[in-house]
Amino acid sequence: MFKMKTKMNELARRSIEMSGAYDGGLAVQTHGLMAGTKVASNLGWRAIEALTVGDSVLTFDNGMQKIVEVRRATFWTDAPDTTPAMWPVIVPVGALGNREEITLLADQGVLIECDAAADMYGDPFAMIAAKALTGVRGIHRAAPAQQIELIAVYFEEEQAIYAEGGAVIHCPANTMALDAYLNTDAAHYGVLAPRDAEFLAECLVAEDQMLATGGWIDGQAAVRC
Repeated sequence: MFKMKTKMNELARRSIEMSGAYDGGLAVQTHGLMAGTKVASNLGWRAIEALTVGDSVLTFDNGMQKIVEVRRATFWTDAPDTTPAMWPVIVPVGALGNREEITLLADQGVLIECDAAADMYGDPFAMIAAKALTGVRGIHRAAPAQQIELIAVYFEEEQAIYAEGGAVIHCPANTMALDAYLNTDAAHYGVLAPRDAEFLAECLVAEDQMLATGGWIDGQAAVRC
């Protein structure tokens, strides 16, 4: 099974998750899905805002798991004048196996699969922040057009859930305890540090190029990956 807790020390510690809203300053919530995003549940593909405590969601590793808490926050109240550092990440159809376009927070963990991850960590899957994928498969950042509600769901343990057909989204554990934050062994899914995430994103571009060209790859990408 895919358990990132076995990975090497390069994996970054997870940030403490807090409920909150972005009001033109610091966004203290770093994960969740925008209202309207559909996730795989016991009720079929449902908009995340329609789910509640007790509903079950399909996870990447552990089958159906029950939601134990739902948090809501309002983001981008200053849209469309939001500072570029706070812009969301736009994932086009198919970029991560998704059937519909997805808008994600920049620091939202998403699962990628690539050969370079297998070479580096012995596992082809890696969890990285969405912003590291900027420029990959048309993924880009853009100013939000309007404020939006963000919904974060929590389970008994951290999970990775399916959104919009095939994208796999990280749902951290529902805890703010300092001892849990400092205990890296407690993490099942380690979100890679920015430098490692950016390197894997570059390698993913190179691997896509090789598939598209029957094995050809430009020299710079070949050296790095």
